[in-house]
Amino acid sequence: MENTEEIVESLVEISLNDPQDFLKIRETLTRIGVSSRVGNKLYQSCHILHKRGKYYITHFKELFALDGLPSKMSEDDYARRNTIVGLLAEWNLVKIVDEEKCQEPLASLRRIKIISHKDRHDWELIPKYHIGRKPPKEE
Repeated sequence: MENTEEIVESLVEISLNDPQDFLKIRETLTRIGVSSRVGNKLYQSCHILHKRGKYYITHFKELFALDGLPSKMSEDDYARRNTIVGLLAEWNLVKIVDEEKCQEPLASLRRIKIISHKDRHDWELIPKYHIGRKPPKEE
């Protein structure tokens, strides 16, 4: 990903059924990601982004790129993001604005860990990106 326009163009825009759903979606995304091989650690894959009146589900690497940090999305990253967006839509948490953007590639559900709400306290939930924090300054 090279420039901001390309990055924004690749983002998956969604609409909320109700503005109150934003927090529910944000919390749900903290429980979906990649688990560590050792211990109960889950690395969050996607975030919900609200920008200029629109909502997007983004992979954390897309957020790094938007912040101007070096980041390269792999086919697996797109597949994981697309599958997670599809799950949110299947669960009636979001509506996908342009479904073609997230039809392919898709990841196997065996490659994505989903922690139930009741089990979340048994896991260390680790975001790879923190929305609202300023990226470190280059010296």
